[in-house]
Amino acid sequence: MASAAHPDEQSRSIGPGQGQPAVEERPWNGIALARNPEELVEVPGSASDEVHVETRRGIWARFRFQFGVALLAAVLLPLAIHVAVWGSRSEFDGLKHSLIGTSTALALGFYGFRRFSTYPGTRVSGSIIPSFLASYGAVLAVFFFARLDYNRIQFATSFLFSVWWMFIVYFKLQRQKNLRIGVVPAGAVDSLFGINNVEWVPLAHATSHRVDAIVADLRADMPERWETFLADCALNGIQVMHVKQVQESLTGKVDIEHLSENTLGTLLPNLFYSNAKRIGDLLLCIVAAPVVALVVTLAALAIRVDSPGPVLFRQQRMGYRGRPFTMYKLRTMREQPHVEDARVAAMTRGQDERVTRVGRILRRYRIDELPQIVNILSGEMSWIGPRPEAVPLAAWYEAELPFYRYRHIVRPGITGWAQVRQGHVAEVEEVLSKLHYDFYYIKHFSFWLDLLILAGTFRTVFSGFGSR
Repeated sequence: MASAAHPDEQSRSIGPGQGQPAVEERPWNGIALARNPEELVEVPGSASDEVHVETRRGIWARFRFQFGVALLAAVLLPLAIHVAVWGSRSEFDGLKHSLIGTSTALALGFYGFRRFSTYPGTRVSGSIIPSFLASYGAVLAVFFFARLDYNRIQFATSFLFSVWWMFIVYFKLQRQKNLRIGVVPAGAVDSLFGINNVEWVPLAHATSHRVDAIVADLRADMPERWETFLADCALNGIQVMHVKQVQESLTGKVDIEHLSENTLGTLLPNLFYSNAKRIGDLLLCIVAAPVVALVVTLAALAIRVDSPGPVLFRQQRMGYRGRPFTMYKLRTMREQPHVEDARVAAMTRGQDERVTRVGRILRRYRIDELPQIVNILSGEMSWIGPRPEAVPLAAWYEAELPFYRYRHIVRPGITGWAQVRQGHVAEVEEVLSKLHYDFYYIKHFSFWLDLLILAGTFRTVFSGFGSR
């Protein structure tokens, strides 16, 4: 689950008042609604016979319509045009392979786009081209290395038509109103009404409502008539969701009043993906090493000229599975005399006077983090994960915040979900909010979330969001 709307329907905007950078467009992600009902569904009353609910979904929100038109426009139409204008019997194998390839690429593009759209804060229009570019590129790579005949014009035309159609669907759905969610008035649901850009509809007696989904506290002891009502909703194809999952999907955070299982039903992250990610980290280090070495060398020269002191900054950080390690960064601060309070010395606040002129530039564009490629190679860190904290700060947070140590269940990273959503933090209240983001990352630990963080990191680097 993720942000504020169905991948095929309405979405919500992420505003700066919620601890993340402003997003002008409504992300198209989140709550999975009923699967393409052929017509509006009215829920029979049963024990709660005064309350009636029906879904409100148009044809543009239906996946079958989106994919069906895309198949016609992006696969069959280009193929028909090519055969009519240029086709010949000698090109049959190439066209046959192209038909299979473009159909596969289209399906993969839809799958990737919908997976990207399931996380909060996603700029949906910005995900269309990368999703289909990746799918068509992957299929073409398979054809190239397998030495299969294919038609380049068919692939190019299919890609352009796919992107063109998805932008049409996107702009059509963006014109719809905010998501409407019915709320069953039982249990701990009051916190939902503080979440903006969603129209919350309290379900009451003697009323009729048109909603996109229904949310309830499914762990609360509610009257039998409401339990019957929710069962009727599910039987008639209306999506019924638990309040906790809805809050996570709209905010991108996981509450930590107590430890809870991840999507696999365990406290351990996906071990298969964890091992695959480690291999990917090493491969990316090998590819990035020449560029990183050049940038670090130039930055080191600038540091030497700007202020006295060593080029590298070393600090003990709390790492994977609670093991301390030495993390490397380019020095961005002036050397200070010994400070008795190690926790205070480890904090960086806004407009910190210790930061040098070159250091501010390095921090803004995260260049100071590049030496951590050494920590990645040694297995102490990953490219993506919760940021490792200084050991004194980690000890302080553990004393102040419950279950803080659980964030060490995955390797810390150079960038992470909290960094692209919230930025740098120091105060206990801010750290608690950051920890909610870290727990969301651990719970939804996956390849798709890492790709989304990677894309968000590029935006963060160029905008300077959250740097201090």
